[in-house]
Amino acid sequence: MTDRIVDLEIRLLLEAVFEQFHYDFRGYSMASIKRRLHQALAHFRCDTVSELQSRVLHEADAFPQLLSYLTVQVSELFRDPAYFKTLREQVLPHLRTYPSLKIWVAGCGDGEEVYSLAIMLREEGLEDRTLIYGTDVNPRALKKAEAGVYAADRIPLFTRNHQLSGGKSSLSDYYTAAYGGAAFDKSLTRNVVFSDHSLVSDAVFAEMHLISCRNVLIYFDRPLQNRAVELMKQSLIRRGFLGLGARETLRFTEHAEAFTDFARDVRIYQKRGDQ
Repeated sequence: MTDRIVDLEIRLLLEAVFEQFHYDFRGYSMASIKRRLHQALAHFRCDTVSELQSRVLHEADAFPQLLSYLTVQVSELFRDPAYFKTLREQVLPHLRTYPSLKIWVAGCGDGEEVYSLAIMLREEGLEDRTLIYGTDVNPRALKKAEAGVYAADRIPLFTRNHQLSGGKSSLSDYYTAAYGGAAFDKSLTRNVVFSDHSLVSDAVFAEMHLISCRNVLIYFDRPLQNRAVELMKQSLIRRGFLGLGARETLRFTEHAEAFTDFARDVRIYQKRGDQ
């Protein structure tokens, strides 16, 4: 089968998903979609994308399974510790000047970054005045995030990351180990709202002091990147902060001039005051 036919099959599948389920992946990077669909084909034991499309449209449990492949996000607590260390030491001093704070984790996946921020805010004495929004398009991921239970074998990495990020306590203070897993303290999410939101199709999300959208834009094509950055720009207060993933940048987007490089090495930007 030629690449042209495969690309056509993929476009037809994404169009069918949009029309039937109202999830829009048509602006995602084709290279990323191909990698994810390759894994999905193996899972479903389908030889072609057209065969997969037929199953998704006609089998009730097929689309939720496919969605897990299309939105897969691998993360960890305090991923890229230097990013969180910079938030702790350079961004939070600015945010302390506000009587209340709103933080948005866009594309929160299974919730690791939300718990990371909640722990950091507790350690820095800002938990009680902060509301965190964790959003994703995958309802299964949001349920995992709300549960806050992670495999026990991931805890050593989480602990090391927490220490490198400037953690002021022991990570073990925040979870209970049982049955091969680690359940994080429910009190960490008392000021957290998990909800469905799509950077592809939904509107501005409140007025935020900090937006952390890491390792999401790399899966979008250029027009969709521009749309997402514009949405986040409009969702930020003046001089609010935007954090991206280590391989992401605002440099080539249409809205780069609306931001200044606050900490370029860890991809933290600040919205200009005149925006």
